[in-house]
Amino acid sequence: MIKTIKADGSEKEFLAGMKKRSSEVNAEVEKTVRAIIDDVAARGDEAVKEYTARFDCPDMQYYRVPDEVIQDALTNADPDFVNSMLNAQENITAFHTRQKQNGYMMTDESGCILGQRVRGLDRVGLYVPGGTAAYPSSVLMNAIPAKIAGVGEIIMVTPPMKDGTPNNDILVAAALCGVDKIFMCGGAQAVAALAFGTEEIPKVSKIVGPGNIFVATAKKLLYGTVDIDMIAGPSEILIVADDTANPKYAAADLMSQAEHDKLASSVLITTSQRVADETVKEIERQVADLSRKDIINTSLDNCGAIIVCDDMDKACEIANEIAPEHLEVLAANPLEYIGKLTNCGSLFLGEYAPEPLGDYYAGPNHVLPTSGTARFFSPLSVDSFIKKSSYIYYTRDKLYGAKEDIVRIANRERLTAHANAITVRFED
Repeated sequence: MIKTIKADGSEKEFLAGMKKRSSEVNAEVEKTVRAIIDDVAARGDEAVKEYTARFDCPDMQYYRVPDEVIQDALTNADPDFVNSMLNAQENITAFHTRQKQNGYMMTDESGCILGQRVRGLDRVGLYVPGGTAAYPSSVLMNAIPAKIAGVGEIIMVTPPMKDGTPNNDILVAAALCGVDKIFMCGGAQAVAALAFGTEEIPKVSKIVGPGNIFVATAKKLLYGTVDIDMIAGPSEILIVADDTANPKYAAADLMSQAEHDKLASSVLITTSQRVADETVKEIERQVADLSRKDIINTSLDNCGAIIVCDDMDKACEIANEIAPEHLEVLAANPLEYIGKLTNCGSLFLGEYAPEPLGDYYAGPNHVLPTSGTARFFSPLSVDSFIKKSSYIYYTRDKLYGAKEDIVRIANRERLTAHANAITVRFED
């Protein structure tokens, strides 16, 4: 069961273990993924189909999912599920629309023009886990900001289920978001196909979306050939709680992330020993009725902790050091901590803003930095799908006025060809 630690210095060993858990590299996985990447680069679709048959299903119904199959999935879907997805889509769209940027242009009396263009990427690849671990919410969270950014084409890859068919919930989400093409393949081979392009799968500029260790490793190895969203580690939640916190809610929220993965990290930092003790009891009571209780128990045993500290300032200090993916505040005045908690992927304030609200519905993106990278990385957003470029137009007179400064700086850097490219224009 989850361990309780006093914040008297003994918590440092646990925090060090968290960092080690996130930084370990599996050499065997990397070796396997490199071989798959090389094979896909050499043999294209043939290799992708072979790996899909070996790892997912030997008898796929399709490679590219026909458009009519996607539309049929939406037409025949549970109306209540579709309505819930539409409501979530509306919230996500409203939030991300505020992120959209415009280019600008500056001019002066000489006719000089300076500007910046903001454009959506031409084509993006979206990786979506399939089978029993299918997450239609991830389709919304990745495809919606891409569409708002003006991405020209979204190519989805998703593994087939064991019977060779696509997951219908994934198809519903894709139909709602206007995904352009869907291919039934997963794993490192699908990531490689998107990065290099094959005869059937178009080459993309960026790959986004969650996946297992093979997917994450492939994205890491192919970064540079293609852009990626981030290298995601196991899921994380950290709860900062004072003595007014409801242990029932704290326990439920810790387990909401522990069920993801045996390496998921669930941490409660509280100023109250009573809250700590009662949260342990609530975990024991609630976990018995949960479908993934074995994963939850293993996760909490290995990567979970309740840290009891003297005051909320210390709690915030530890939270900022951990820089978690999800950070909840269960306190009498949660809004007080917006400015104090500076390192997190997403901040959930108050007992009626549990983490699953952000996962599915509220509007902010659920693709968040993990493994302490919230110290310098940001969540997925419209910005993730744009590129910026500048442009310059100078008149002859304007360049002549700048000539001496440019030549002086170029000569100072001993780049005489740079200087020559300026002076040659004024030799006549």
